[in-house]
Amino acid sequence: MKTILVASPKGGVGKTTIATQLAAHSAIEGHATVLVDADPQGSAIRWAERRSDMDTAVLPVDGTRKSWLRQVPEDATRIIIDGRAGAMPKDLEKFLEHADAVLIPVAPSALDIEATVPFINALSAHPAVKKGRLPLALVGNKLKPWMRTSQEAISLLQSWGLPLAGQVRDSQSYVLLTGLGRSLFDYHSSAVRQHQEDWLPLLRWLYQ
Repeated sequence: MKTILVASPKGGVGKTTIATQLAAHSAIEGHATVLVDADPQGSAIRWAERRSDMDTAVLPVDGTRKSWLRQVPEDATRIIIDGRAGAMPKDLEKFLEHADAVLIPVAPSALDIEATVPFINALSAHPAVKKGRLPLALVGNKLKPWMRTSQEAISLLQSWGLPLAGQVRDSQSYVLLTGLGRSLFDYHSSAVRQHQEDWLPLLRWLYQ
């Protein structure tokens, strides 16, 4: 069982987008996939519920409850956890003890970048991270590669000493897909192919 925690100290950085896209990809690849929603807003749960009639459905689990782990079936092979917005590592302990990797989405704004620094510092002090058992990676999200602000943000993130495992460009498609319970990986047209390619480095980092 592979468990991935998507976490950020800031809301609005696309945490749920990352979590739902990864969950859909896992299900499409044939994995029994669970999406744990630790955010009281429940956006990830609603996404999974809209997907419930598909062959590649994802099982939603309420991660705000202490009993969340008991809701995960024994035959689950992938667990994606959408961490609560604004949570610091001490608030995520019940997930960190089960995670195999932590993804930290960062949007290209000064406020988002500044808020992420103490979060990473606190995560780096976690025993599992210090001992090398729990890898961390950054995901540049909501990027506009043609704009200087995004280019500067990418350069800064690359200097932090953590892998920049993915660079996902900004697109309103993600808002639409979330509302439909769908993902980029559910489609095969040339229109989505370029966006799908954004995810390949991140998928390689997670699964290879």
